[in-house]
Amino acid sequence: MNETRIDRRFAALKAEGRAAFVTYIMAGDPNFEASLEIVRGLPKAGADIIEVGLPFTDPMADGPAIQQAGLRSLAGGMTLKSTLRLVSEFRKSDDDTPIVLMGYYNPIYAYGVDSFLTDALAAGVDGLIVVDLPSEEDAELCLPALKAGINFIRLATPTTDDKRLPAVLANSSGFLYYVSIAGTTGAAAPKASDVAIAVNRIRKTTDLPIAVGFGLRTGEQAAEIAKIADGVVVGTALVEQVALGSNDQDAVERVLDIARKISKGIRGVKKNEQD
Repeated sequence: MNETRIDRRFAALKAEGRAAFVTYIMAGDPNFEASLEIVRGLPKAGADIIEVGLPFTDPMADGPAIQQAGLRSLAGGMTLKSTLRLVSEFRKSDDDTPIVLMGYYNPIYAYGVDSFLTDALAAGVDGLIVVDLPSEEDAELCLPALKAGINFIRLATPTTDDKRLPAVLANSSGFLYYVSIAGTTGAAAPKASDVAIAVNRIRKTTDLPIAVGFGLRTGEQAAEIAKIADGVVVGTALVEQVALGSNDQDAVERVLDIARKISKGIRGVKKNEQD
């Protein structure tokens, strides 16, 4: 598989000596135009990689904030096709920032795997996180995605033991997403000491960058994780701001403001402090 934008971004950040700030936003929330404005504004607000959520009717791994975001998006008529259009619109002005689509397999299956991969690649998608496709189902989407040149990013959790870890890492690429607490998105923040033990254990079995997420809300929390991990993932804290916006522009500004604050925390941690 050729080098992707994700590979290049992590290599550049390693040379720079800091962790990646990985942001998550729901496609089409509160509507297509406003979510496109958010995605366009995130790199300037400090995002190194952007995860774009695929709205789905049964988001079993997501907490209330992201569930509500998905429902708002679906109510506004957002589909997988319009999510790909959002990515291609973003790509017109940004050819460097990696975009990862995150969601569930059903919409992709309904779209048709081959058609989806062709259209995703054309739109400028770099990676996929499909939370309900275990490694046993790699032939469904993971292997075709890798063949097409799209990273397939897997999740590991506190319950992923040493016996299970090799299966999770098999065919993974881009980075490994370590879900730092058991439960749904947006739950309590993880303890940095627990995360450090888990990340060090995983590092012994893979050279992939390890990004840590779930429950991080502040620059201080993100900085703690940035000392340990190769990337820090923040989603719920950003998605919540959309719902608080009094109008579309206010929602956009709120999200980007929080992103700037969290980015500042992450960028304040240099690699030599991690060693």
